[in-house]
Amino acid sequence: QVQLVESGGGLVQAGGSLRLSCATSGLSFRTYGMGWFRQAPGKEREFVATISASAYYIYYEDSVKGRFTISRDNAKNTVYLQMNSLKPEDTAVYYCAARMINSSRRPDDYRYWGQGTQVTVSS
Repeated sequence: QVQLVESGGGLVQAGGSLRLSCATSGLSFRTYGMGWFRQAPGKEREFVATISASAYYIYYEDSVKGRFTISRDNAKNTVYLQMNSLKPEDTAVYYCAARMINSSRRPDDYRYWGQGTQVTVSS
């Protein structure tokens, strides 16, 4: 059974930092591309960042470039999202997702999803 479990969300003031983790089990992690997405109330789920299985290909949504960093630790079967200089507009439920090999910005390309972790940034 494949499981993706996010953690590290919480309440932080604007300008602060959080580090999200997504621990996976039940899949061959090193062969999966991973993505982070977010969904704010009343909005569609949107792409945040993605990393390929090899970690060679990494892409970010424009509004988080220079502030967020995606990384992976294949020994721990975990993908991370370091979020710095947080803004109130970053408030959302953050989800990690997994797909074979490649990175992708499209939610529909991902086969497995976590349950999400809430990030709230106060002004």
